[in-house]
Amino acid sequence: MKPTTGNALIPVSDQGDLVRYLGEINQFPLLTPEEEFQLAVRYHEHGDLHAAHRLVSSYLRYVVKIAREYTDYGMRLMDLVQEGSLGLMQAVKKFNPYKGFRLSTYAIWWIRASIQEFILRSWSLVKIGTTAMQRKLFFSLRRNKSSIERLDRDEASLLGQKLGAKTQEILEMDVRLSSRDDSLNRCALEDGEELQNLIPDKQSNQEVSLLAAEAATINRRAAIQALQVLNERERAIISWRILDDQPLTLEEIGRKIGVSRERVRQLEQRALTKMRQALLPLPAPMLA
Repeated sequence: MKPTTGNALIPVSDQGDLVRYLGEINQFPLLTPEEEFQLAVRYHEHGDLHAAHRLVSSYLRYVVKIAREYTDYGMRLMDLVQEGSLGLMQAVKKFNPYKGFRLSTYAIWWIRASIQEFILRSWSLVKIGTTAMQRKLFFSLRRNKSSIERLDRDEASLLGQKLGAKTQEILEMDVRLSSRDDSLNRCALEDGEELQNLIPDKQSNQEVSLLAAEAATINRRAAIQALQVLNERERAIISWRILDDQPLTLEEIGRKIGVSRERVRQLEQRALTKMRQALLPLPAPMLA
């Protein structure tokens, strides 16, 4: 999105192009210390949003520069820029021009904090970096590991001395760094298809599912129709023996209707034979 005026802030979209974005933010002039102070006073004292916009827009280059330092965490650069821009806005909101230092000195902390928080949120479904030491280890460990794939205890101990952390804390954070969650929305290739679009669909297609549902419906109707050829006692036996959730034994049915176990078996077989004969004229697929 292009700015409508020279002082408007430029929203950073997920699909933003970095080159185009840099060209747009370079239209905003850098501020002299005196201009910056006057604008900061206007916002601090009077809530002048026009002054705040000028302060933010003049430092958007700074956000891109800092965001580039975090590209090796597997995040989209423009996502990092957007998060850093939010941090910059917070910095402008809370900046006190009477403290005697430049906005850049104050804003760098807010920009980095916003980008780091985004990385920690996006890294894993399991929350990490819940304490100040864990946050420090997460980012320091990645910088200090260089080309090491997995730390052993001796290397972790040396790094722990350097970073002021316990060996076990180093090892635990190393495991978290090595087991990042992946996203199905991630592009398989640069500017290519998302991973989720490359996963084969193992479900039946709609045509097969529809045919199966229709076949099941026809078979149910056929079974109900076949039951109609049975007399009342035969239907009761089929229901007790086959259709009920808890089928009865031949002996239990015999006691119910006052016949022997063997007679119940004969009646059941006769009933099933009648049902098969009733179903024979149906097309073969309906019997599947």
